[in-house]
Amino acid sequence: MQWIKKLHEAHNEEHDFSRGSIPGNILRLSLPLMVGQFINVLYSIVDRMYIGRIPGADSSALTGVGVSFPIITVVMAFAFLIGTGGPPLCSIARGKQEDDKAEVIMGNAFALVVIAGILIIILGLAVKRPLLYALGASEATFPYADDYISIYLLGSVFVMISMGMNGFINCQGFARIGMLTVLIGAVINIVLDPVFIFLFHMGVRGAAIATVISQAVSALWIVRFLTGPRTLLRLRAGCMRLKLSYVKDILALGLSGFIMQATNCMVQIVCNVTLQNFGGDIYVGVMTIINSVREVLSVPVNGFTQGAQPVIGFNYGAGKYSRVKQGIKFMSVICIGYTTVVWILTMLVPGAFIAIFNGSGELMEAGVHAMRIYFFGFCFMSLQFSGQTVFTGLGKAKQAIFFSLLRKAVIVVPLTLILPHVADLGVNGVFLAEPISNFIGGTACFVTMLCIMWPALSREKA
Repeated sequence: MQWIKKLHEAHNEEHDFSRGSIPGNILRLSLPLMVGQFINVLYSIVDRMYIGRIPGADSSALTGVGVSFPIITVVMAFAFLIGTGGPPLCSIARGKQEDDKAEVIMGNAFALVVIAGILIIILGLAVKRPLLYALGASEATFPYADDYISIYLLGSVFVMISMGMNGFINCQGFARIGMLTVLIGAVINIVLDPVFIFLFHMGVRGAAIATVISQAVSALWIVRFLTGPRTLLRLRAGCMRLKLSYVKDILALGLSGFIMQATNCMVQIVCNVTLQNFGGDIYVGVMTIINSVREVLSVPVNGFTQGAQPVIGFNYGAGKYSRVKQGIKFMSVICIGYTTVVWILTMLVPGAFIAIFNGSGELMEAGVHAMRIYFFGFCFMSLQFSGQTVFTGLGKAKQAIFFSLLRKAVIVVPLTLILPHVADLGVNGVFLAEPISNFIGGTACFVTMLCIMWPALSREKA
């Protein structure tokens, strides 16, 4: 029976982040998460690649879908509200060996994502038409935007479950299972996209249907795993009864993730409307492509910081403060190094990234110049991600919320409105707002994190 005991101990150690090397634990979690994140981005990226090549639609279809992005971002924001608030609390509870509490947190989170998904369907369908026009849709692009978002909204519950609950798999140390969640959905999406779009001649509606089906399969996969025998924390009906104290904690900590997504929505709205006024549909299409490129290039940073967060949170809950500091150092160095490389690549070969989505001369000409502006100083974005990850992972909700608001709501939005009128910058001013916000907001977040958390962690003994 000795081998059974050793097997059990090895299994526990694999999911106990207070043991082993910090870089090893982070890499073990983050590498599958990076793959998962990249695959997750494919949901929308593949859609846009095919949509940009719909016969007879020119750039109108791609621009129309771009107009609907703010609504999609709102759905994702509510998923992030719960999906970034619950898992860190679970990690801290697991570090304190309070697994029963962790299960209640997870059950409450599941109930919240389902309720939120149902409300989004009802409200979204009720206000979609005036909302799309307010977001920058023209008579040429509205039909495409309406077709896409109408179907996407009907699948909101599946989107909420797949995006809001996968973090509870990852925070237990099952990063490969979390990766499979998005892999399965992405493969289905990639296969179904050309079938619905071109074979069945459904255009943007086909892209939306493929996305909803893929998200539904991912959601079912998550539920099956979290209710199955392999999970450490079991999703139980009894734990889904909402408890005010847990709901408040989840929403408070997740509010930073929600604000990050919600302010992204705000930025998209302001950008689309401003670009429509100063440059027309072509520049709304350019911003759609740039957002797509940014999503792809941000995947390693997102995956790495998400992999670091459970490790940092677990060790914080276990009182291993020296290991927390080690995790912060490792995460920050890797993120800064990667984003510096990305900055160089986008300056040297911007056209290569644009050609993935649309190779038309007009979009290429406008997009190359815009991308060089938008991605200038991209390395400062990693400071925001690193600082934000630490605040969230350690349960510091107020600081996480503040810096989420600072970069987007306080810096980007005003600059997007003001800069186009300064020195006749026009559309260039819209794209210039992003690098300025990365520098100011990212630096402020990271420096504040070091000033507040580093001394506290140094005073505490591991």
